[in-house]
Amino acid sequence: MEYKDRTLACVQCGNSFTFSADDQAYHAQKGYTNEPKRCPSCRQAYREQRNSGGYSSSGGSGGGGGYGRSERQLYAVVCASCGKDTEVPFQPRDGRPVYCRDCYEKVGGGSQRTSTRRY
Repeated sequence: MEYKDRTLACVQCGNSFTFSADDQAYHAQKGYTNEPKRCPSCRQAYREQRNSGGYSSSGGSGGGGGYGRSERQLYAVVCASCGKDTEVPFQPRDGRPVYCRDCYEKVGGGSQRTSTRRY
């Protein structure tokens, strides 16, 4: 198949950018079915934001939250094990212990947990 350069509009900044014939061939070779929606500079900024821990919850600009998502709400709690002040991304329920990250790992909550279930 022969590809020709195409001009697309970035969904983030609105600027035009070229989806080159070489890029189209690469997309086809990799099996990508969608064309790029962001210009190269917005794509790079998105990657950097995503790789640096996501979206800011400090009230800064944070790139607008991306794809219509609101900023993550954090809830201030006191760790049920060590008493340290911490924040969690869910609203705690009465009667349920909430742990800081370190204590959560110690009680077997994190990625260290192994399953004894047999399949």
